[in-house]
Amino acid sequence: MRPARLSAATAIAAAAALTAVTGCTEKSDAKGGGNTVEVTATDDKCEVSKSKLSAGHVELAIENKGSKVTEVYLLFPDDRIVSERENIGPGTQQKLTAEVKSGSYQIACKPGMKGDGIRQKVTVSGGKAVKRDPRLDKAVADYRAYAQEQADATLPKVKVFTDAVRKGDIEAAKKAYADSRIGWERTEPVAESFGDIDPKVDLREDGLEEGQDLEKDWTGWHRLERALWKDKKLGERAKELATQLDKDLTDWQNRVGKAEITPTSMANGAKELLDEVATGKVTGEEERYSHTDLVDFKANVEGADKAYSLLKAVAAENDPALTKELDKQFAALDKLLGKYRKGGGKDSYTFTSYEKLGKADVKELQDGVNALAEPLSKLAAVVVKTK
Repeated sequence: MRPARLSAATAIAAAAALTAVTGCTEKSDAKGGGNTVEVTATDDKCEVSKSKLSAGHVELAIENKGSKVTEVYLLFPDDRIVSERENIGPGTQQKLTAEVKSGSYQIACKPGMKGDGIRQKVTVSGGKAVKRDPRLDKAVADYRAYAQEQADATLPKVKVFTDAVRKGDIEAAKKAYADSRIGWERTEPVAESFGDIDPKVDLREDGLEEGQDLEKDWTGWHRLERALWKDKKLGERAKELATQLDKDLTDWQNRVGKAEITPTSMANGAKELLDEVATGKVTGEEERYSHTDLVDFKANVEGADKAYSLLKAVAAENDPALTKELDKQFAALDKLLGKYRKGGGKDSYTFTSYEKLGKADVKELQDGVNALAEPLSKLAAVVVKTK
């Protein structure tokens, strides 16, 4: 689920930790060359240094000069996501590497991380496909298969959850809730790339846009989470929502195989999963009623590790120091997370309820996530590095 659901104060704090349509113009004094686009985001503008690019790899050099935490997206015309960078704090800079083919795209800045964003059209020319290391083609194919496997494995688990909701069995539904989300959390960037599925199934109540109705427009896991743990009742609306969740996740399952996946989207997706942890799970806001945040935490880290492991052979040749650091930080974070497992070994998804963690525990987890997120942000550029 997108971190745009955070409160403003929490979002600014999280974005600061991660980084130790009213006006949209093209800058005329660009310094970037080649396929680098400088993107300057403010609270009411999204300035880009160029609007014409060449097919291949493009780098967005992003600077947030506004007062709000922002997000920057590279979008297909139909709003599918090519790549994104979330939680860019005021006064900070980040880079985003993506792969583009000939066609029309949009760059969108989202100050405050809500709404459709302030958008700029960009055109990519040149019909030649990116020439890749064959190992990267295999990595993409293997990751696509992994994403499909996760979706296929999720649907039966979701049905256990939704069947319990339809029967009005609160305890059975609670027991099945966290497990039903694991496959989704492992591969969330793939689902988010479609644009329309994530808001249906993984939206928190504070993520509703202005004018949306809490009862009519809020659907998905977290609406049922609130019914189970806060409202403590399962009425007819909850049963309808359970059936809708089945339908929406079946749509996800059917579309995973058609997702646009590239080596850079895999690498950026791994970073997005760490951002999800830092801005949703570590804060305790994602699973605010069930307090099963550590289950999501583990799934996000596992998904990031999977993408990294498939890209590692090429990354290790291009930057051995980076892969050494990533190996170290993935291992350290897994060990840290293990402190909160309630038996069952390394692969167990039985964790301490998040509400039982103290401030020192949360700080330690946040530091571990940030220590991994920083080198992980460099992975996309490294895997497409030319020698």
